[in-house]
Amino acid sequence: MSGLDLHADVVELTRVICDIESVSGNEKALADAIESALAKHPHLEVIRHQDAIVARTNLGHASRVVIAGHIDTVPVADNLPTKFMETNGRRMLWGRGTVDMKAGAAVQLKLAAELTAPNRDITWIFYDHEEVDASLNGLGRIAREHPELLDANFAILCEPTNAQIEGGCNGTIRVVVRARGVKAHSARAWMGSNAIHSAAEILNRLNAYQPQSVEVDGLVYRESMNAVMISGGIATNVIPDQADVTINYRFAPNKTGEEAAAHLCELFEGFEIGMTDLSEGARPGLDRPEAAAFVAATGTTPQPKYGWTDVARFSALGIPAVNFGPGDPNKAHADDEAVDVAQIYSCEAALRKWLTE
Repeated sequence: MSGLDLHADVVELTRVICDIESVSGNEKALADAIESALAKHPHLEVIRHQDAIVARTNLGHASRVVIAGHIDTVPVADNLPTKFMETNGRRMLWGRGTVDMKAGAAVQLKLAAELTAPNRDITWIFYDHEEVDASLNGLGRIAREHPELLDANFAILCEPTNAQIEGGCNGTIRVVVRARGVKAHSARAWMGSNAIHSAAEILNRLNAYQPQSVEVDGLVYRESMNAVMISGGIATNVIPDQADVTINYRFAPNKTGEEAAAHLCELFEGFEIGMTDLSEGARPGLDRPEAAAFVAATGTTPQPKYGWTDVARFSALGIPAVNFGPGDPNKAHADDEAVDVAQIYSCEAALRKWLTE
């Protein structure tokens, strides 16, 4: 490979970096190419942290924005190399990573190279291991080991959003709610107590629960709470003494994880509760001047992000953040993953306008 041409058409750049396979754990070749290409631009300070690349302007502006995206993908499913196709009159680029999220990364790369005198300082981040266990996440690693590299007034994560702003994100917590019983032979069931039957009360409380819709910084976040797994019993002739219901609560970013956990404990009082996973939400900070200017530059109406994304890592550092990138998020990870090229151009134009006018 002769190297990345960061001044190429952004759609062609998308195609090139998508064709450099970078399934999680195999990002090195793409990280090498990105580092080499960015290092040719003297207006950028380029820092490598394992397979994450950070490129910064240091122009002395009063404000700084972080614009970040991951460079890894889920496994290839016979959908590389990329190809162009027409779908309902739209020109699409098909292939692994086109949506999640190398089209966004291509926009970042082109602008990082070409914006030599932006109207605010910019930290561009291209990070690894987003599609696997959170403990490996490259952005999380930078936050733990070099939080100064994330210092900013505002952040944008170029995850696919159909080229619309999605502000912040809901938090997510998973708990196991356990019903207890007493084992007995199923032929003498009266000698025991059936934990699976007792778990019906857990489901009854879930069925009766009315999720909230909560306004945060002008966006309405819809919460949800659902049983996602259920297990119990050891044999078909034994009355079970234990039944577990795993519950996932997606909570609005006005709540802390601690408050979400307390809410679950109150709702399922009388049962044992064990937390298995917790990720804080993120406020969008649309009341900040940087965010308001970005909304105006995109010409879009911000929407809430119901799912969890890495914007929460910025929120944990006190940095408001939004999601904004090309691609339909419903096509992320799909075998027929494909991005509308018009959205790539739209995102490039919006970010360029915001960072230069």
